[in-house]
Formats: sequence, C-alpha cells, structure tokens
Amino acid sequence: MTPKELGEYGEELATLHLIKQGYTILERNWFFGKNEVDIICQKEEGVLIVVEVKARNSDFFGDPQSFVSTGKQKSIVKVSNEYVLENDLDVEVRFDIIAVLKNSKQERLEHFEDAFYFF
Repeated sequence: MTPKELGEYGEELATLHLIKQGYTILERNWFFGKNEVDIICQKEEGVLIVVEVKARNSDFFGDPQSFVSTGKQKSIVKVSNEYVLENDLDVEVRFDIIAVLKNSKQERLEHFEDAFYFF
C-alpha cells in the first residue's frame, strides 16, 4: 500500500468510525488555500468537530497521533476558522485526532477527542 493509499484508507476508516459513533459528516478534505482539514463533523448542536487523521503502517518512530506537529495544528486551526466564517456558524470548535495503524499484522484505530486546543 502506497502512503497515499494508506492515507485514503485511514480517512475512510475514520469516517466510518465517526458515523458509527453518531457523528454527522459535514465535509471531507476541505481546503482553504493550500491547507486542508481531513474531516469536519458534528455530533451535538453548537459544537463543530475538526478531525485530523494520521495513518501509519508502523509505530516504530512513534504513534501516528504524535506526527501532528504544532505547525500542522496551526494550519488546522486556520482552515477551521475560515470554514466557520465562510459558513457563518456560531459554534464551539473541537479538534480531534484519529490515529490509524494498519499493516499486515494489525489494524488499530484510536480516537483522541480534544487532542489539542486553539492557541
């Protein structure tokens, strides 16, 4: 599986997980400029959840969620803010990470709610 295929697989798995957990998917791969957020969803009124999906085939270099750098967090916040403004939403925004580990021996998905905060 190429890195691109793994990323797409991880996003699909994350989307199915969220739907199963009662989330409504509003957007997938939403862009502002060159920056993108993987999934924008909602579970309860007034809270917008922005999900970054990290898929890896090995945790040798660390857990997938540890690869969401401060720079990436800033980019996610910027894109999310633009989404809220563009859609004239009055919501609280929560940032989650879904980590997917997939290889020939295992498939694991972990959902980290409130993974980081607006700073």
